Amino acid sequence: MYTRTSVVSAWPVLGAAAVACALCAGSVTAKEVTVAVQVSAQGLDLSQPAGAHELYTRLQHAAKVVCTHGMRVDLQASPDAEGCYEKALGDAIRSVNSPQLTQVYLATHTLREAAARGIDVPVQVAAK
Repeated sequence: MYTRTSVVSAWPVLGAAAVACALCAGSVTAKEVTVAVQVSAQGLDLSQPAGAHELYTRLQHAAKVVCTHGMRVDLQASPDAEGCYEKALGDAIRSVNSPQLTQVYLATHTLREAAARGIDVPVQVAAK
């Protein structure tokens, strides 16, 4: 099976989700701080539900980290941690552009929320 596309297309997500969220996060001082967490999709088959669920879990964890402490003691959490989290997660899902991953996202989010984040929902996924 050819899974290179899934793995390669996931890499832009990894930084994009963290960077997008970090832009929402405030820092202890007045200057902007960008927090990035790399998430690996290596070894996951995103065309299968189990692989999509595992990547979704990893992306959720990364979004929580960058929108809270950012793995740094001196980094203040975003004043809107939930908004930051949703933006980071949505941006990551959009960047991966995997129907299976989108389906996992839609299990806990509405089509309207997906559209607001620019997530392309294929017709066959929206019908489920």
